Amino acid sequence: MHLLNGKRKAFPGDGRSGESRRDWLVRMLAIGLAGPALASATSTAGRAEFTKWSMPGLFPGRIARVTHPGSIVAGAYQPEPIRDMMRRGMMELTGAPDWVQAWRMFFEPGDVVGLKLNPVSRPYVISSPEVVREIIAGLEAAGVQRKDIVAYDRYKREFYDAGFDKWLPEGVRVAWATDYVDPIQQRLDGYDADHYMDMQLTLPGFDLTNERARRSYAAGFITKDVNKMVNLCLLKHHQSAGITMALKNMSHGLVNNVSRSHSSPMLNACGAFIPASTAIPVIRAKCILHIGDGIKALAHGGPVMNPKRAKYVWEQKTMYFSTDPVAMDRIGWEELDAQRRTMGMQPLAEAPRDEDSGFIRMQPEHVTIAGALGLGVDDISKIDLRKITL
Repeated sequence: MHLLNGKRKAFPGDGRSGESRRDWLVRMLAIGLAGPALASATSTAGRAEFTKWSMPGLFPGRIARVTHPGSIVAGAYQPEPIRDMMRRGMMELTGAPDWVQAWRMFFEPGDVVGLKLNPVSRPYVISSPEVVREIIAGLEAAGVQRKDIVAYDRYKREFYDAGFDKWLPEGVRVAWATDYVDPIQQRLDGYDADHYMDMQLTLPGFDLTNERARRSYAAGFITKDVNKMVNLCLLKHHQSAGITMALKNMSHGLVNNVSRSHSSPMLNACGAFIPASTAIPVIRAKCILHIGDGIKALAHGGPVMNPKRAKYVWEQKTMYFSTDPVAMDRIGWEELDAQRRTMGMQPLAEAPRDEDSGFIRMQPEHVTIAGALGLGVDDISKIDLRKITL
């Protein structure tokens, strides 16, 4: 509130100017006046080729949410119910008359398709063989050859520690950005110097004049190896971002130099970093389908797990399908908060730190900011949520 000649002056976003605080924030973010969210997402190799599939894709704001009570039994994923969930979810998302036609709306012979997996919360909540195999079956039904399907995660060690190589169907290729452990994450091995996001943020002790310190470069996997990608994400709590689902599976899985986004409990910039990284043109252009595995989900203590935090895992028995990662994460945020309430915890945006979540404040607003940057639909009233129970 400002005072002018002894009178209160309306300030944008205080409600008196006719504009809500949220609407003001979104407008400021959209025109680049809200600090580091204004990071420059760049392709020096030329403009990325955007298509009808590029985010937010063919169906902005639409989410197919499919629940099957038999999808997990005694902690084990069940192949037949999951097959039924996958097929029904793709049909509901697209309006196609059958599951094969649904997959053919996105993929065709000659495509080289990346499949972004997630191994981080092992062994409790990670990408499952049953879901991955159904995705591969859908791609093959659309005419994609198995040799043109590439399963990927950023770190080779985590890929193999999760055991993905042990159950991937024969013929599916595997890829990663790096085969080394690098806490600084500023090496370019496996990354593409022509595609990056430049943000005025570094790890403590680094100089902003150092381009590698203030940039995050896209993995060569997404820039060179594939022309389309399926983003297979999980519904999980994240101590700094609040929620890790579709957006964070891309922002922290497809670029380097991510430690600067949450380098300490006080130095947390996920709210800005996640949307800025996802907006790198080549990532926005190629990540065309988002499938969320919420059969098992994580309400707190994520993403790195230990036996003590297993109490926060719950069987939601639900999967999500969308071309819009913002809308998917907005619904996931609602459902994480709902589960947290049943566990006696505060919602993500308000919860204090505790022994299982060490950041001063989580930043689920990255979902809203991504919406402001045009990556999808954040307004819950404009999301077309289609709920199906099998």
